[in-house]
Amino acid sequence: MKTYNYTSIPSQCFLGEGPYWHAGRQSFFWVDIETGKLFEHHLETAETKTRIFPHRLAVVLEDKEGNLILGLDRKLARFNLESEELTWLFEVEPELPLHRFNDGKVDSNGRVWIGTLSTLFTEGAGSLYCIEQDLKPQKKLTNLTISNGMAWTEDNQTFYFIDTPTRQIKAFQFDLVSGEIEFARVVVEIPEELGFPDGMCIDQEGMLWVAHYGGSGVYRWNPNSGELLDKIELPVPHVTSCCFGGENLDMLLITTAQENLSDIQLKEFPMSGDVFLVKANMRGFQSKKAVF
Repeated sequence: MKTYNYTSIPSQCFLGEGPYWHAGRQSFFWVDIETGKLFEHHLETAETKTRIFPHRLAVVLEDKEGNLILGLDRKLARFNLESEELTWLFEVEPELPLHRFNDGKVDSNGRVWIGTLSTLFTEGAGSLYCIEQDLKPQKKLTNLTISNGMAWTEDNQTFYFIDTPTRQIKAFQFDLVSGEIEFARVVVEIPEELGFPDGMCIDQEGMLWVAHYGGSGVYRWNPNSGELLDKIELPVPHVTSCCFGGENLDMLLITTAQENLSDIQLKEFPMSGDVFLVKANMRGFQSKKAVF
């Protein structure tokens, strides 16, 4: 496998997640979920700005005007980066105060797909929602434990999805017009020794780049054969998510976490919680923008 060089960006997140490339600002965003921190790293100047919200912040997306769409606790909000005004959009599962959003993506029609979990990680407690322009959440999957990585094929025929504890990447038939999904097959089974699949993105060859929690890296999987093609080895155990960005969409921003590490492990892996920039030998896709 190829050896990748990385650049680290110190952020020391307890639970770094939600990487997002904002082409309009030429910036990468990511979050520290439990502390409500939103990081913005401008690629050219290498300056990092931090904003803090009094909520658990799990998801960063974008609308057509370049505002951020943030997943805060169980609510989605619009955040204007210039005025720093926050506008609440909707809430899911108000009767479940221990729940929060986890991962989210936007499909080619501008729908937001976003999952929930219990902060107690109760088995089967989470769901996956789809939100269209009417801002009415539609439940697409239930009985999830840690709703996580999502990606669509370029032809919009297939939706890939991860429920982390299953150690599986599943493929669903996807109807772009209706937004309906139907389970097709398990495309990748992650061996126990490689950790748990977490966040995910897709490259222009249709291969999946998957952050492995407990697996010390980002792994490139072929969803057609189930074969492991490559690995970006990182000096931390808990790798949480990744996204393509940069001018040529060939840079990977990779988030990591300190959670579930002992003091001894944190001394052994002091870069845990930082993010890593890696020049890939592959390009990804520009993220889609929410329609609302």
